[in-house]
Amino acid sequence: MTEKIILQVTNLIKEYKDVKAVNNISFNIKSGQIVGLLGPNGAGKTTTISMILGITEPSGGDISIFGKSIKEGRSEINNDMNFAAVYSHLPNNLTVKQNLQVFGLLYGVKNLKEKIPQLLKDFTLEKFADTKAGLLSSGEISRLNLAKAIINEPKLLLLDEPTASLDPHSADIVRELIKEYVKKKGIAILWTSHNMKEIELACDEVLFLSHGNILLSGDPKVLPAKYGKKDLEELFITVAREPLTLS
Repeated sequence: MTEKIILQVTNLIKEYKDVKAVNNISFNIKSGQIVGLLGPNGAGKTTTISMILGITEPSGGDISIFGKSIKEGRSEINNDMNFAAVYSHLPNNLTVKQNLQVFGLLYGVKNLKEKIPQLLKDFTLEKFADTKAGLLSSGEISRLNLAKAIINEPKLLLLDEPTASLDPHSADIVRELIKEYVKKKGIAILWTSHNMKEIELACDEVLFLSHGNILLSGDPKVLPAKYGKKDLEELFITVAREPLTLS
């Protein structure tokens, strides 16, 4: 399969009065690639994702998805991307199955009768099919969010702390499902997490954000040694404590 650039971020800036939440960052993600976006709270991760989603307007720079600038092709782009986060809310008065039906219809998914039972099985939600979302635990909501996020078979998937509410066993299952989905469909994923072990296991590349800047990037399995650190967690702590330089 030929790798294509799915997401291209060029000189992206977001300013709030005198603060640059995102400061002239550039990166791209290819098909079949999972890229981790890391950094302490306030580094600019969620702001970056919000701009890619079109929720927040950039102050400068450009975002291209599937070769189209979001300034011109947002409605067309939205059909082939999706999003999951611990803070995203689903209609509490709808059941698990009804939530998937609604989002499936919103994305124009044609084979919902076959798709929904498979998603319920994949994300261990079968016994909650007729349970209202408002009665689910945080872990169950996380699994429902992830099921919703791939219902339209997106080519670009944005994940903001997707397994934060899951126990280690459930998180491992979900992580493997996502990796298998990437391998099978060749999609691109931008994944934020504070779980460094998860990032090491899931991501092909990581970008470390600090004060809105990309401080360093590379393969999470070899990057720590490059900077004299034993693992990604130690490197993360160093980035958080020394936000402008590692020297």
